[in-house]
Amino acid sequence: MSQATFDDDLFEDAASEMREDVEASLDEARAALPEADAVWEVEADNTLGVLNALRSALDVEDAEDHLVDAKKWYTMGERADAFEDADDLAEEIETVEELIDDVTEAHEGVSDLASTVPQLRSALEEFEAGDEEAGDAETDDGAGESDDEAETDADADAEEAEA
Repeated sequence: MSQATFDDDLFEDAASEMREDVEASLDEARAALPEADAVWEVEADNTLGVLNALRSALDVEDAEDHLVDAKKWYTMGERADAFEDADDLAEEIETVEELIDDVTEAHEGVSDLASTVPQLRSALEEFEAGDEEAGDAETDDGAGESDDEAETDADADAEEAEA
C-alpha cells in the first residue's frame, strides 16, 4: 500500500469519525431538549409553582452545550474539506439551533413572569389592605371594630391569601 493511499484511507476514516461526532452531538442536543408534555403538563399548587415548573422544563443549557460540540466538529470538518456532502448536517444544526432559540426565548418570558407575579401579588395585597383600612375608618362610628381589631383582621386576611 502506497503512502498516498494510506493517507487517503486515514483521512476518510477521520472524516467519517468527524461526521459521526457531529451526528452524535446533534442526537444528544435533540435528546436534551424538553419534551412537549413536560412543557404542557405541569403540576403545581399556584401560579408561581406553575411558572417555576415551566421555567425548569424550558431549561436547554445541556442542549446548547451539545449543539456547540456539533458546530465545533462540523466547522472543523468543513474547513478540512472532510465532508463530501454536509448539507444535511448544516440543515440539522440550523433546525436544532432555531428550536433552542425558541425555547430560550420562552424560558426568558416565563422567568420574567415568575419574578413579576410575586411583586404584583404584594402590590395588590398592599392596595387591598390600604383600601380596607380606609373603608374601616370611614364606617367606624364607635360601635364597630377598633383600629387594632381591623388591623388584626387585615393581617389574618393577608396570611390566609398567602396560604
